[in-house]
Amino acid sequence: MRKILNLIYIPMLLLGLSGCEDFLTVESPDQSTSGNYWKTQSEALSGLSAAYSQLYYGGSWEFHELKFVFEPFREDVVEMGKGASSYGYMTSIYNFSYTMTSSTPASIWSYNYWGLSYSNQVIDKVSAMDPAVFEQGMQERIIAEARFMRGYYHMVLLMNWEKIIVREKYITSESDIDKALSSRDYAWDFIMKDFEYAATKLPMTRGDSDKGRVTSATANAYLGYAYLTRAYEEPTRKDEFLTSAVEVLKPENFVGYSLVPMNKWIGMFDGSNENSVESLLEVQFSPTTSGNAYYKHQTQYWVASSELGGWEGILPSDMLFNEFKKEGKISLMGRYDSRLYSTLWFKDDYFNGSPEKVWDWNYDDLFEVNKPVFRKYLPVKYSGMSTYETAMNIILMRYANVLLMRAEAYNELNHPELAKPLIDEVRARANMPGMKGSSQAEVRAQIEHERIVEFALENYRFYDLRRWGKAESALAAVGRKFNPATNNFFFTPQGEIDSNGQIKK
Repeated sequence: MRKILNLIYIPMLLLGLSGCEDFLTVESPDQSTSGNYWKTQSEALSGLSAAYSQLYYGGSWEFHELKFVFEPFREDVVEMGKGASSYGYMTSIYNFSYTMTSSTPASIWSYNYWGLSYSNQVIDKVSAMDPAVFEQGMQERIIAEARFMRGYYHMVLLMNWEKIIVREKYITSESDIDKALSSRDYAWDFIMKDFEYAATKLPMTRGDSDKGRVTSATANAYLGYAYLTRAYEEPTRKDEFLTSAVEVLKPENFVGYSLVPMNKWIGMFDGSNENSVESLLEVQFSPTTSGNAYYKHQTQYWVASSELGGWEGILPSDMLFNEFKKEGKISLMGRYDSRLYSTLWFKDDYFNGSPEKVWDWNYDDLFEVNKPVFRKYLPVKYSGMSTYETAMNIILMRYANVLLMRAEAYNELNHPELAKPLIDEVRARANMPGMKGSSQAEVRAQIEHERIVEFALENYRFYDLRRWGKAESALAAVGRKFNPATNNFFFTPQGEIDSNGQIKK
């Protein structure tokens, strides 16, 4: 996707949910319009770039204030840091006191609808282009890629709102704008069809020039995630959806992907091992600024504690720290789980020079007390904190998740014996011995543990808890109140209700 990002951005692709280019009169001869733009393959790829662009949530401060407040603040593995506690719109997410008028959910709603509208335009316009202007198979691949992105944006919305507006087509008239909320099963069906289509049309892997662009493996990973989520939502079809999850998450659909070695694990989160063999989807940031390009963010400041020169917006909870240590020092290295040392910095001889430090300092020289802080998403060297913005990629889906999702599906189908080898594969990478126990309940508990320590700060925990029906009890265990009836999903934004005649109340 680095290649895509360098292509021209088309400001006319979308004018928001309230209108579009096709029914506006634009007569300036030096301005691009839908009628004179979609003529070449490079223009189609540029349109596809715009479809990807909403993954950035605006970049800079908007990215961390949306992505890293919206999701982790609803989890029990994090605590709100002092850098966030004075901002009401952030505390409302952490305290589950948000309303229909809360700005953060409304922004997420808008960005994802922009993204799927860009995607719809690519599907519509590229489908109508002359096939002769494309390289072999490229027209079909661009459409499939746009369909994946449309499915992805719809899925983000459906994971966070109980009912959403499914936008099946590119809006070409004002009469298309007002649209009712769709039923949840209709929305899931639509999303899964887009993922299925992309999985059949896209290549399994990408070359270096196209690193970061979605693949059939990406589509299958998200299709598997959709099946797994839906299995719990629709108990009468649970086995059907679990069986489908096992099928789409099978190894044959992920040829060329594998777990990175543990010494490169942290590289997936500090910029030193981007687009690795484990990566299935990551937001592609870039230091490039030519042509008014802007693909940077400030997540490193948001995550870093004050002792490390950061804003301390987010901290690991005691629950997370204790979860890492619960099995004791049983790793093959004679220490705790290796993922602990790559996820957190904490008071330990390990970070006092035996064998590592916190950047160039002993932990004890920076922290007066034992204060675990996130290491994940911080730069390799302290010098990386001197740059106001960073271009480190943010990973969204990786192969470890494929293994653990497949393990969960097997286990819920009463095959813990098939789940255990997948769990142990993830543990072995972290220098951990095979799991103890073999019953369905023991495997279920182990899967939860592995998902906590493997994906801390990767924003899966809330969705896991809700899927398992454990959000209320898990948050209560860390002293937070959660009401599933009102907090499982966000409210439809007031702005959408006020402007959409089909859902006005």
